[in-house]
Amino acid sequence: MKILAIDIGGTKCSAAWFEGGAMRERATCPTDREGGPEAVLRAIAGMTRAWSGFERIGIGFGGPVNFLAQTVELSTHAAGWERFPLRERIAGMLGAPAVIDNDANAGALGEWKHGAGRGCASLLYLTVSTGIGGGIVCGGGVHRGADSWAGEIGHVTIRPDGPECLCGARGCLERLCCGLWLERDHGRPAKELLRDAGFVRGYVVDLAQGIKAGLRLINPERVVMGGGIALAGDRLFVPLREELERQMTRWSRARVDLRPAELGQDSVLFGAMELAAIS
Repeated sequence: MKILAIDIGGTKCSAAWFEGGAMRERATCPTDREGGPEAVLRAIAGMTRAWSGFERIGIGFGGPVNFLAQTVELSTHAAGWERFPLRERIAGMLGAPAVIDNDANAGALGEWKHGAGRGCASLLYLTVSTGIGGGIVCGGGVHRGADSWAGEIGHVTIRPDGPECLCGARGCLERLCCGLWLERDHGRPAKELLRDAGFVRGYVVDLAQGIKAGLRLINPERVVMGGGIALAGDRLFVPLREELERQMTRWSRARVDLRPAELGQDSVLFGAMELAAIS
């Protein structure tokens, strides 16, 4: 089966086509947040112009998605997305049936089937990039909750008196730790900040608080972290694991198995492919 997978994020949009479960070609371009949905659709059309013959399309969107209704609910990072009929527009534009899910759910599915979560009965996946999202795998598939809002770990409050988040609350994990706010607060890109060991030591305290909430609530077999910030590798993961072990304390016997995403920047694309294949 020939499947087109699309990843719409706050910083970049990517597309790839798969056949027999293997990625054949891939393209990416910056996300025009100011241009809204129409700019994203034009970018997708451009990236996929030379490809054809898709039987199905899978889409991972960087914001809340009502999976049952197959609609984008909103985006906290760009205007114009509320209740936008993205699935219908892409299906009509590219001529194949499409299915859509939140990008973190797609990333969780991708890592569970093809990456660092292979063989796990339960998995918590975090994408730490422009924003922060989470996906949960348990019971043989993605757990989306009663209203498709499960896994929104980015909007767990870490500091009740912290700065205001784009969602309207204060001290959210996303507000304190995502790439968008790191650059706005510190005046340097996250990639550059994460080369500073002193900065990282302070940064992982907040990030570990968010992961700890997931560990306490779900007790997953493994936590996998993807997204652009996870590409920092051991400079981030070594102090983050140490901080997480410190915060969990000996009271809890819950395992702390934290790993970087094996699929790198392609977790969502692989998950979107799997989503289309099983839909």
